[in-house]
Amino acid sequence: MIDLDADLAFLGQGLKRPECVLAHRSGLLLTSDWTGQGGVALTDPDGVVRRIEARDPPREMRPNGIALEPGGSVLMADLGAEEGGVFRLLADGGVEPVLVTVDGHPLPPTNFVHLDAAGRTWITVSTRKRPRDLGYRADVADGFVVLLDRSGARIVADGLGYTNECCVSPDGAWLYVNETFARRVSRFPIGAGNALGAREVVTTFGAGTYPDGLVFDGEGAIWITSIVSNRVIRVFPDGRQQVVLEDADAGHLAWTEAAFVAGELGRPHLDKAAGRRLRNISSLAFGGPDLRTIYLGCLLGESIATFANPVAGWQPPHWDVPLGDLAP
Repeated sequence: MIDLDADLAFLGQGLKRPECVLAHRSGLLLTSDWTGQGGVALTDPDGVVRRIEARDPPREMRPNGIALEPGGSVLMADLGAEEGGVFRLLADGGVEPVLVTVDGHPLPPTNFVHLDAAGRTWITVSTRKRPRDLGYRADVADGFVVLLDRSGARIVADGLGYTNECCVSPDGAWLYVNETFARRVSRFPIGAGNALGAREVVTTFGAGTYPDGLVFDGEGAIWITSIVSNRVIRVFPDGRQQVVLEDADAGHLAWTEAAFVAGELGRPHLDKAAGRRLRNISSLAFGGPDLRTIYLGCLLGESIATFANPVAGWQPPHWDVPLGDLAP
């Protein structure tokens, strides 16, 4: 178990809602950022923070998940109050719409975007409910996954329990998805024409775990971050779980859990940073020269928590892409 005092360090400062974190071989860290009209923050290896703010966007951008494209542009999943979609942020701050409708309907507030090694773009929408906190329930399953590929955009999985981060497995055969308020990790086989097969449940979680972030390590296990409880959990291929880190306030966790069980979970339960050192961790990235450094994105903090890890991460598709003007 990671020692919160001895093992944790923090990088960068003044970040604004760094919910999603990506690491690049150069040492650059990218996080979603809600400064101004929205954009991304770039944290150099020495901790210096630069920002790319959206310039003249169609509306105020509220990027949640982000994906790095070759050349240094960044895809942003827009988590607006009423509207969503995926937009491209250029290095000069320019904004281009990538996908704002699917199957003839506007995309609701959009949670995450994942660009895989085959060039496919996977997009998650957590819920169709308005406001979104009406979807913070175990009995709501209206989240979905959109695929954008050479054949266009379409919904490829539906009826999910608050769809959060997703990731294509290293062998390209499966799409793994976190269902936050169904408290499980699911996976779908990727078939002909990139169609998804029937859902399989990889693992389920108990009290206090609400899975958000999802990445693979180099040994085939997946790493999960849990909001509220500030847990990092390693899930082995056979479904076994190992808690690697936890920074939970017992009172806040009990209050949140009681509300969830009663179907009364809301924003106040998620908008308080109740950990001793961590501030509602939401995502995870492996980085460093040997992919043995873990970086944690969060909902409520202003810096990136980091710790050394004996297990190396899987090299993500964006690890070696040219950064263009984003280069540190």
